[in-house]
Amino acid sequence: MTTPRERARARTLADITRIGREHLAVDGAAALSLRAVARDLGVVSSAVYRYVKSRDELLTLLVVDAYTELGDEVDEAVDALDSPIEKFLVLGRTVRAWGLREPAGYALLFGSPVPGYHAPAEHTTGPGTRVIAKLVEIFDAAWRSGRLVERPTTVSLTGLHQNFVEVRNEMGTNMPDEALARGVLVWASLFGAVSFDVFDQYGSSTFSARDQLFEHQLALLVELAGLT
Repeated sequence: MTTPRERARARTLADITRIGREHLAVDGAAALSLRAVARDLGVVSSAVYRYVKSRDELLTLLVVDAYTELGDEVDEAVDALDSPIEKFLVLGRTVRAWGLREPAGYALLFGSPVPGYHAPAEHTTGPGTRVIAKLVEIFDAAWRSGRLVERPTTVSLTGLHQNFVEVRNEMGTNMPDEALARGVLVWASLFGAVSFDVFDQYGSSTFSARDQLFEHQLALLVELAGLT
């Protein structure tokens, strides 16, 4: 059971995170200021420093919050489904929907690095790998049930074999190198398509039905992955 002091600290951190997200959306990551957060929180800046010691700690708080929210939404949308294809399609749609709804948060996670900021791996790696772990889970389940097509390649992957051994050990999968290589391309392509949409890389008037374009892209990625 938590103590009143612990609950008060959790509430204050939640308020700091909420206000930080508001500032992120308006001013961008590079302009985040603990003094401005303290002002909107209605306290002196020294009070905020008891909870968040620097701008970098505030950024880490926002990074973890964004990764956690995205991961939670993906898990909730995907876990109740059975078909690997449907799981993948819903995962892609959920990532895109979150990115379009939270463009500042998406940019913090997948956009240009914030100058001078280095995300601490001990805090961000776990939350930051939840979506890719879910992708691996989908592909691994498809592989084990015979619903991931084998596609021999003429391109040598020997230079990547040890990397894929480490991926298999870390992710708990037995998929062969070729299937993992395909998965990497699907992963990069999915987030590339979402990023083009969120960051308006197509141009505002180029495509009038972006939902349809994205569904077409997802269908092609299903074929590329070899999901059946």
